[in-house]
Amino acid sequence: MSAAGGSTSREAARLHAQARRGWWRTVLRWCGINANDRRLEAAAIRQEQGSLGEQQTAALLRRLPAGWTVFHDLAVPGRRFNLDHVLIPPSGTGVIVLDSKKWRRSYQGRPCPTTLVHGRVHCGPQDRHQQIVNFAGYVSGTAAVLGVPAGMLMPVIVVHGSPVAGGGRLDVRVPEWERTVHVLSADRLVSTLAGMPGGRGPVQPAAAALTARVRQTLPQYGSAA
Repeated sequence: MSAAGGSTSREAARLHAQARRGWWRTVLRWCGINANDRRLEAAAIRQEQGSLGEQQTAALLRRLPAGWTVFHDLAVPGRRFNLDHVLIPPSGTGVIVLDSKKWRRSYQGRPCPTTLVHGRVHCGPQDRHQQIVNFAGYVSGTAAVLGVPAGMLMPVIVVHGSPVAGGGRLDVRVPEWERTVHVLSADRLVSTLAGMPGGRGPVQPAAAALTARVRQTLPQYGSAA
C-alpha cells in the first residue's frame, strides 16, 4: 500500500523542478520577472500542503478501532482524479471516501474559520464551495466505477488548520450528491467515524467483500494499469 500524500508530494517535486529548469529561467527568476515560475512554485507549495494534510489524516486514521480497512492514494480507472483515502468500517455497510484539506488557520492576522455562508463553504473570506462540489462528483464517479449504488458511499472532507464551525462539523448539501457531504475538523474525525453505526465491532462478511471489491477495482495512483 502506498503512503498517504505520495502522489501530491511527487506532483510538488515535479512543479518545483519545472519552475527551476533551464539557464534562462534561472536568470529571469534572479531578476524577479518570471511570473510563470512564480506560479509554478506557488502550485508546488499548494501540493506540498496537500501532501502534508494527507499524511496528518493518515496518522489520525491509525487511531480507528480494530476492524477498519484503510486505503490511501487510490486511482479511479477512466477518471481524471485520485482519492486521498478510502475506508471500510467493520460492518461493511458502506464505503467512506475521505478527502484531506490543509486550509489556512489565519490570513493577514485574521482567523480563517471554515463556515457555511448562504449554504456555501468558506474558509475565512474565501469561497471554497467548488471544491466541495468537485469532491461530490468524484464520489459519484467512484460509485459508478465500483458498481455499487451511490448511497453506499459516504463523502467526508477533513480540514486541517482552519477551525470548522458548528462544533467541528458541517453537513453540506450539493446538487451533485443525493445526500450530504460531511466537513469535519481534524479533531472530530476519528470519534465521528468510530461512532457511526457499524463503526465498532467484529469484521462482517460484507466488509471483506467490499474490501476485495476496492482492491480489485481501484489501483494505487500512479501504478501501472
